[in-house]
Amino acid sequence: MRTFLARPPVGRVFTSRRHVRSTDVTPAGRLRFDALARFLQQVAEDDLVDAGWDEPYGWLIRKTAVTVREFPRFGGRVWLHTFCSATGPRWAERTTTVSGPDGDLMQASAVWAAVDRDTGRPALLGPEFQRLYGVAAQGRSVSVRLSHPGPPASPAGGAWPLRASDFDTAGHVNNAVHWAAVEDVLAGLDWLPNGAELEYHRPVLPGCDPYLAARYEKDQVSVWLLDGPQRLASARLSRRDAATYTGNGRRDP
Repeated sequence: MRTFLARPPVGRVFTSRRHVRSTDVTPAGRLRFDALARFLQQVAEDDLVDAGWDEPYGWLIRKTAVTVREFPRFGGRVWLHTFCSATGPRWAERTTTVSGPDGDLMQASAVWAAVDRDTGRPALLGPEFQRLYGVAAQGRSVSVRLSHPGPPASPAGGAWPLRASDFDTAGHVNNAVHWAAVEDVLAGLDWLPNGAELEYHRPVLPGCDPYLAARYEKDQVSVWLLDGPQRLASARLSRRDAATYTGNGRRDP
């Protein structure tokens, strides 16, 4: 079980506040994973604006892992604390903790690869990135390697049509939309996960015809978005013991 990583004692930590709106929750009032993904994107963008950094490259997400202590609820107020938690030569991990009035609720760690905006090729992070964000990582390294297994030969599932509103300024399906597919699977379960992972294998481009498949096991569900034989994304939902902590515990943000 992943532990909650403490906010670093040195380096940049950016904090922003959100309210959980009716468009962010299930009918039962639980914050959805796709809404969480939008929160993560928004606070990352706000962080860059606040830092005043004109990035020389773009970012492609490779994988995200979420640990849940408690889901935020409709009408709640949450704080998002985000920082660089690990680096590699051409990629970095951003960790964001979601806190409520009584303490930390969720934590998400996302690994992003830096790419040249013109060529799409991997780009070195460079000294300016290290100056702004590298200190908080405290020397930790991270890999971009994906680890989820492929689907079975004839996976059970069905078509998962795309909408025009799913595409963003990069010309492919926004990263949060993959979590909407996970929510479709989650809606059929009688339990909620306290661990969720999503790996991005290929961009979902116009013309893709996604197929949503799932395999159910005790306390775990594997999910795949497929386009013919190709994996677009994969996810894993698990129900385990409650999350543990390495430093922030329950406290007011």
